[in-house]
Amino acid sequence: MLKRIKFGLPVFLLVVVFASYAMVTVHAGEWPMYRGPDHTGVSKETGWFDASAGVKIIWEQKIGTGYSSIAIDGGRAFTMGYDSNKDTVFCFDAKTGKKIWAFSYDSAPSVPKEYMGGHKGGPYATPTVDGEYLYTVSKHGDVHCLSTDKGAVKWTAKIKSKLPKWGFSGSALVVGDLVILNAGSAGTAFDKNTGKQKWSSGPAAAGYSTPVPIEYGGKPHVLLFTAKSVALVAAADGKKVWDAPWKTKYDVNGADPIVAGKNVFISSGYGSGCCLLPLGKSDPKPIWQNKNMKNKLSGCVMLDGHVYGFDETALTCLDLKTGDKKWSDDSLGRGTVMLADGKLILLSEKGKLVIASASPDGYKELSSGDILKAGTQCWTIPALSGGLIYARNTAGDLVCAKVGK
Repeated sequence: MLKRIKFGLPVFLLVVVFASYAMVTVHAGEWPMYRGPDHTGVSKETGWFDASAGVKIIWEQKIGTGYSSIAIDGGRAFTMGYDSNKDTVFCFDAKTGKKIWAFSYDSAPSVPKEYMGGHKGGPYATPTVDGEYLYTVSKHGDVHCLSTDKGAVKWTAKIKSKLPKWGFSGSALVVGDLVILNAGSAGTAFDKNTGKQKWSSGPAAAGYSTPVPIEYGGKPHVLLFTAKSVALVAAADGKKVWDAPWKTKYDVNGADPIVAGKNVFISSGYGSGCCLLPLGKSDPKPIWQNKNMKNKLSGCVMLDGHVYGFDETALTCLDLKTGDKKWSDDSLGRGTVMLADGKLILLSEKGKLVIASASPDGYKELSSGDILKAGTQCWTIPALSGGLIYARNTAGDLVCAKVGK
C-alpha cells in the first residue's frame, strides 16, 4: 500500500491517511523507519493488546550503547549500537531475536566537545528500510546503504555540513530516488542508488529531528525542524518554500513536526514550549503558543484532535485546536510514546512499559511491566510490529515484549 499525504486534508483524515510521498511499500504490521510508515508514531495495528495477559519478555539481545530505535520489516528487526570504537548495524529475526547479520564500521561514542554528562553516547538515528536496502546515519555523519538480506555495503557517503552540538540525530527519509537528511541549515539529499549528493542547504549545523514528508502544491516536500526554525523544503532540489523561526536553548529542536490539516504542530524542551502554525503562509503567526508541552526525548502523537506527549517529565494531553491542557500525569517521569488502536504505548526512562488509554478525559493505565533494567536510561521511542513491542535502553539492552496472548 503506497502512502501519501496532500497538504490541506482535514485533521480527521490525516489521522487515517497521513504518510509519505516517499514511495515505500508497507504491509500491515511493519514499522520500517523511525516513528513508523506514516511518520507519526501511530500504528494501525489492532488486536495486539490483552490486559489480562500481562507483559511478557519474548527475547533479549545486547547491541551496544546508543539511542537508535528499531525498524521492523519483512520479519526482521534492525537497529544500531556502539561498542569498542565501532558502530554496528544489527539485523535480527523479529520473532526469535536470532542475529541474522551485523555490519560494523570505525566510530566514536561522541563528537568533539559533546557534553556527555546526561547521556552515554553512541548513534541516535534509526535505520530506514526501503525495499531491499537499509539506510543508516551515524552521529558523525556517516551514511550507509546496506542490503537488508546480508548487510552488504552498496555505498557510503559523508555529510559535509557542520556537526550539531550532539552530532547528527535525524533518521534517513526516502523520497522517490532521494535519501533526505536533516543536515545543513535545511536538509541534504543523496541519490539513494549511488550515494551521490544531489543537493545541500549549506554548511550550517542542523536540528535533531527526522524529515517529515508531505505533498505540497502537488509536489513532494519535506518538513524539517531545523536548528532555528521549522521549514518546508522541496524534495527535488532542496528549495526552501516556507519557514517559521523557532529558537530553542542549545538549538535542540528534536521532536518531529506534526501536520494537522493546514497547520503544523511543533514542540521543544528546555522551557521552549509548543505552538500551532499555519503551514505555508508567509510571515506565519502562531494560531496559539504556550508552554503546555515541552518535548525533549520524544515527539507527540495525535488522535482525534488531541496530542499526547511528555511535557518534560509529565505525560500530557493537549487540545490541538486551542493548546489547552486536558490533563497531565507525572507518575512516569520522562519517557517516550507511540500510539496504536487508541492506546498509548509508553516507555519510562527507567524501563517501565505502560499501556494507557488515549483519551482527553484523563490518564488511565491499562497494563504495565518493567522490561528494561532499573537504573538504566531509556530515552528511545518503542516500536510495535506483529503484536510485539521492541524497546531498548542506552546501555545496549534490546528487548522484544508482548502485551497479549
